[in-house]
Amino acid sequence: MVCNNCRRQIADGSKFCYNCGAQQTAGPASGMAVETGGKKRLMRSSTDKKIAGVCAGLADYFDLDPTIIRICWLLAVLCAGCGVLAYIILWIVLPLAPATVVNSSISVA
Repeated sequence: MVCNNCRRQIADGSKFCYNCGAQQTAGPASGMAVETGGKKRLMRSSTDKKIAGVCAGLADYFDLDPTIIRICWLLAVLCAGCGVLAYIILWIVLPLAPATVVNSSISVA
């Protein structure tokens, strides 16, 4: 990825240039998925799920921590009561995201 301001090479998906500090418009900030290069899609998570992956999918879409979404969802269930119905509808409607293979090489010394 190339910085919009200084035209130096930076890591893919960076929100800021670490050379000049300019905010980048490409990547997750503009709704583009880093992995595919296309638009982000709202999907249930297949890797980080507690019940059905709805909260983790929402957190991934909005670039938030899944714990924050889960706490908000719990408050919606306890206070408003309609959170359970909304969760079940999203569970049915949202497609399951494909499992991504993480290539991590861990060396044990």
